[in-house]
Amino acid sequence: MPEKIEGRVAELLEAKNFAQVATTREDGSPHVTPVWVDHDGENVVLNTAEGRDWPANARRTGKVAINVINQENPYEYVYVQGSVAGDTTDGADEHIDKLAKKYMDVDEYPFRKDGETRLIIKIAPDKVVLNSPG
Repeated sequence: MPEKIEGRVAELLEAKNFAQVATTREDGSPHVTPVWVDHDGENVVLNTAEGRDWPANARRTGKVAINVINQENPYEYVYVQGSVAGDTTDGADEHIDKLAKKYMDVDEYPFRKDGETRLIIKIAPDKVVLNSPG
C-alpha cells in the first residue's frame, strides 16, 4: 500500500532541505546524488537534467530511495523508498525555476546549460519513515 506525504514529512520536503537520492547502477553498485526536492501531496517530485546517471538508473530499475535531512536539526530526517511513477519534460523548466526560488531565492535557475533538457521524475512512496527525536 502506498504511503502518504503529509504532516511533518511534507514539511521537511517543503523546507530548504536537500535530498540524497540513491539508485542502483547496472553493475549493481549504489549511486547517491544530492538533489533539490519537492512533492505534490502524493509523490516526491524531483527535477534533473536528461542524460544524468541517476534518472537512467531510476528508469531502468523503477526504484529509488530518498533521504531528506532537516538542515536545522540533522537528527530529524525522512526516508522514502519508492517506485518511479513517471517522468516528463512537460513543465520541467518552470519546476526548476520554482525550486531555484525555494533554495536560492532567485526567479530563474542560474545553472541552466545550452541544450539542456530538464526532467521531472515523480516517485510514488512505498515506504515512508520519519525520524523525529524528542
